[in-house]
Formats: sequence, structure tokens, C-alpha cells
Amino acid sequence: MTHTRFTLILPLLLITSAVAQQPPAKSDPDVLTFVNGEKLIGHLVRSDGSTVTFHSDSMGDIKVDWSKIQELRAAASFVAVPKGIILRRHSDVSKLAKGPVIMTDKTLNVDGQKVPVADTGFLLPQPGFENSMQHSPGFFHQWKGTVTAGAALVQATQQSRSYTSAVSLIRTTPSEDWMDARDRTTFNFSVADGSVKQPGQPTVKTNILHADAERDQYLTGSHAYLFGVAAFDHNFSQGLDLQQLYGGGFGWTIIKMPNQTLDLKGSMNYERQSFQVASADHNLIGSQFSEVYLRKFAKGMVFAQGVSFTPAWNEASAYSFAANAGLTMPVYKRLAFSVTTLDTFLNDPPPGFKKNSFQLTMGLTYSLNK
Repeated sequence: MTHTRFTLILPLLLITSAVAQQPPAKSDPDVLTFVNGEKLIGHLVRSDGSTVTFHSDSMGDIKVDWSKIQELRAAASFVAVPKGIILRRHSDVSKLAKGPVIMTDKTLNVDGQKVPVADTGFLLPQPGFENSMQHSPGFFHQWKGTVTAGAALVQATQQSRSYTSAVSLIRTTPSEDWMDARDRTTFNFSVADGSVKQPGQPTVKTNILHADAERDQYLTGSHAYLFGVAAFDHNFSQGLDLQQLYGGGFGWTIIKMPNQTLDLKGSMNYERQSFQVASADHNLIGSQFSEVYLRKFAKGMVFAQGVSFTPAWNEASAYSFAANAGLTMPVYKRLAFSVTTLDTFLNDPPPGFKKNSFQLTMGLTYSLNK
């Protein structure tokens, strides 16, 4: 009897074990059909309302305008966020459409709920969406930015050495572009150092350093923010030992789009200028008015530009001006080639020094972004 039971149970155990060891069945791939009938096989990544990011098995991640899509089918669960809806952490999202996605006739069918494509702001994977709504990252998480380095060497009658490096970091909370921004922290550091030596001639030096940090606190439900800033500059070529600026003011992100942003700022500052000639030193109370623009292009190219004007209210002649522009072009994975320019103007440097300083820098840039 015992032998009979064992004989019956053993095949069942073997079958159960074999089934458990089999890999889980793969879900059907997502399909994107263009208006001309061509199809992409892979999976839907997300949509920002005007374009769809789709991962093709053969072409990788590509972006496609909704107008070029005839049909889209995605088996995974997504969340459709209507245009004009401002989401914050712990917002009530129970009424948002969630589930597998089918798009036909310019209308999204999200698990039975129909939403016109024209009224959809974002289409986001549900697991990542829910995680972002519930959790706030720590201060040392979600930093983005770049590290740039360049060098030039000449060995002849003249011996020339020049080195440039820069670090640019930014952290926006929340980091998701579909959520209402709460705060933003930026840090920038750059240095250009060089020398030219020639027998019988004095050594010519170049040493320019800049560092700044800024914290922006957005007003609830607005693109306006209050900010505090600290900046430090040294420029041997202008006789400037150290310029310290501390201030705070009001900013406004007047353009906030997936591919471009534009900020305008105004602040009140205390500024201390220490020159190589002590008689030229200044303690200044003034303002700074600035503009910062960022534009992302196809193929991962990024253009950044900024302008600032800093008048002094207690010494009218002690004003300054700065402008910068840079273009970053991807080379391989996270490596890119960058070209940047920086022009600074001090209206009252010590005697013997020019008011204007211009830099053109080319180098390799490593992106910290994932």
C-alpha cells in the first residue's frame, strides 16, 4: 500500500518540480504602428504629451510624434495624466486612468477608460509613477551634471601649459518632469590655469577660478521661486584676488518644457572685491539681474547660455557683467565634446589691467546622468 502511494505521488512531485523550474512566460511585446503601416516591436517607455518614447528591439530608444502614430498597443500598466494637472507628492491620483494601453483614432484606451491623445499630458509606467508619488529621495540622491577637462601643451622655444576643468551639478526635487517642482540646488566650479615660459622673458601666467552655489525654493503651484546664492571669483588676468558675492532674490521659470527652460532672476547682494592693488578694493551693496537658458536638441546635443549684470548701488562705477554659452555634443555613451565661452567685464579693475576677460574652452565632458 505504501509502495503504491509512493508510486502515485512521485510523478506528481516530478511534474510540479519541472513546472516550477520553467522560466515565467514572457508577455507579448508592445507594437507601435506608423501611419504608413510600418511597425516597431519592443516596449513603450513613456509619453510627454507630444511625443512617445518607444524602445525598439532593433533601434533602441526612439522618440515619435503622436501625429505619426496610427496605432499603439502596450501590455504593461500605464498612468495617463491629463494636460493642466499639477501633481505633487501624495496628491489624490485615484481618478487617473491606469492600465494597459491601446491607441487608435487619436484616442487612448487605458484599461477601458478613453482619453483623447490631445488631452493627455503624460503617459507613465505605473510602478515608477506610484513610487515617485510616495517617496522623497535623500539629499545625496538624484544629482545630475557633467565633469569637463581639457589641456594644451607646447614644447618649443616657448613652453606653454594650459589646463581647464569644470564641474556642474544640479538637483531638482522632485526630479520627475511631470511633477510640480519643489526646490532646486545647483553647484558650479570651473578653473583655467596656464603659463608661458621663454628664455630671457618673464613667465606669463593665467589663473581664472569660479565657484557658485544656489538654492531655489519654488512657491506652491507656481514657476516662481525664492533663492539664495553665493559666488566666488578669482581672475589673475584682471588683478582680482577674490570676489565674494552673497545674496538672495526672486526668480521665475518662464519656459519649462521637456526640451528647453528659461529662467529670469533678480537679487540683492553684498559683494566684496579684493584686488592685487589694495587701494582698489570694494565693499558693495548691489543687485544682480540674470537670464539662464537651456535647450536640448536631437542626438543628445545640449546648448546652455547665461547673461548677468551686477550693478552696485553704493559705488556706481563698480559694476560688472558676465556672459557664457556652451554646446555639448555626444561622442560615445556618456562622453561628449564641449565648446564653451565665458566673457567677464569689470568696470573698475586696478590700473594696468584690462576690463574685459574672454575664455574659449574645448574639452571632453563626462555626463553623470543615467
